[in-house]
Amino acid sequence: MCRFALGLQGALLAACVLVPWQRFGPLAPLIIPVLDLVAVGLLRDGGAAGLPDPGVLSVLPVVWISASSLSAPASLSLSFTVPLLAALPWLLADPAAPVAARAAEAMLVPLMMLAVSLAMRFARARLRHEQWRIKSKEAELQALLSDSRERERLLNTILDTVDVGIVAVDADGRRLLTNSWQTQLEESAESASSASPAEEGQLVLTGQDRSTPLPPERRPLRRALGGESFADYLVCFGEAADSRVVSTGARPLKNDDGDFRGAVVVFNEVTGLVDALAAKDEVVSTVSHEFRTPLTSIIGNLDLVLADTEGLDSPVVRRIEVAQRNAERLLALVSDLLMSASSAVHVHPRRTDLAGLVEASLGSAQAHAQASRVDLSMDVRGPIWAHVDPLRISQALDNLVSNAIKYSPDGGSVRVSASTGDGLVRLHVADTGMGMTAADARRVFTRFFRSPAVREGSIPGAGLGLSITKAIVERHGGSISCRTLPGHGSTFTVELPADGPPAAF
Repeated sequence: MCRFALGLQGALLAACVLVPWQRFGPLAPLIIPVLDLVAVGLLRDGGAAGLPDPGVLSVLPVVWISASSLSAPASLSLSFTVPLLAALPWLLADPAAPVAARAAEAMLVPLMMLAVSLAMRFARARLRHEQWRIKSKEAELQALLSDSRERERLLNTILDTVDVGIVAVDADGRRLLTNSWQTQLEESAESASSASPAEEGQLVLTGQDRSTPLPPERRPLRRALGGESFADYLVCFGEAADSRVVSTGARPLKNDDGDFRGAVVVFNEVTGLVDALAAKDEVVSTVSHEFRTPLTSIIGNLDLVLADTEGLDSPVVRRIEVAQRNAERLLALVSDLLMSASSAVHVHPRRTDLAGLVEASLGSAQAHAQASRVDLSMDVRGPIWAHVDPLRISQALDNLVSNAIKYSPDGGSVRVSASTGDGLVRLHVADTGMGMTAADARRVFTRFFRSPAVREGSIPGAGLGLSITKAIVERHGGSISCRTLPGHGSTFTVELPADGPPAAF
């Protein structure tokens, strides 16, 4: 028996190598494990006493059967039945042994093979389930990846379509995103003497004069990485002749805990707008200069006529005085236009008592206030010392007091007060006049702005006084603000550093 079993094993091995099983269908190769189980049964029948039971060798063909494409009932039946049938000759070989003992020994290997087959089936089912889950996850990930790529393409298309530059950086300054418009802007600003594509290798100038190099720490990306949030910050890229003025803005990126994670900086070119404003200022300045010369001549000649009115009738004198007043008013308007068109307000600060300036300003406005039935008062406990230009601050006070009287057409009161604290001197000019809406208050310091209520009331003016006042105050390193309500008057507050303006001024 043993020799026959070994011969059968050899034949099966040769069949595995030589027979083209793929030609006979997917179930044809199962002949090999079935016959292998028969060979194992024959080995058990012809085995020598004292050697291990060769029935455990049935594990290999059972694993083969269980891993095949055979159905679960068929593979389980084969895994149990074939080892059982192969054990029958061995079971009948010793009639003297008890039947129960022989039956138990004969059933042991088939039951073990059935357990192995069941374990294989469960493992295979588990494996298939895991494969299905993996394929499902893979399909889901592929869908998400496809959607992410589609969104990335859409985002890149949008970023490359808009005519503004966009740069996103992380907290360490590494760029996360730069659109094509910004890349072109930076390439146009690359210095010929530097091969570095970084911001340090770009020629960036201040947006005001378009000639002074901008310090590295004041460049937009550096400010954004410092956690600053800003808007309408003008810088200039490139050589002065071909420079491009850009309005920049930045917003920080923060995580859920509020920690700084980076910033987004936007660059919007405003070269055309800046050039147009400069051209407008040049036209205004040129026309104002042309107006000023003949006006000075007219006023001078009218003064000469009024100096010798002998022989002139009273109506003629009054007409000449009217012409003189209007010529002086026109000259004052031309002076305001010249100052508003000037790119810089020059100040010459010195130690000055602001209380004296307030008193002088109210004294000069007294006649105007009486004609408009407006009460003037002051609450300034002097002296209040500050390092300012007395001429320019007097001009600013005169503009504020004059406006307060002018915009109280039905009478009322104007009160000037002062306070100090936090290293600042604050001057408050409050009136009980017509007031403004919140929208008008936001634009009140804009050149040539006049509210609809002022235009409807035919109140004279060019809308330059407050813009000039703001320029003067800011040149001193201070600020000006307005608090107002329609029908309840306005309060303008000027804040000046008690220690004077910055050293650069």
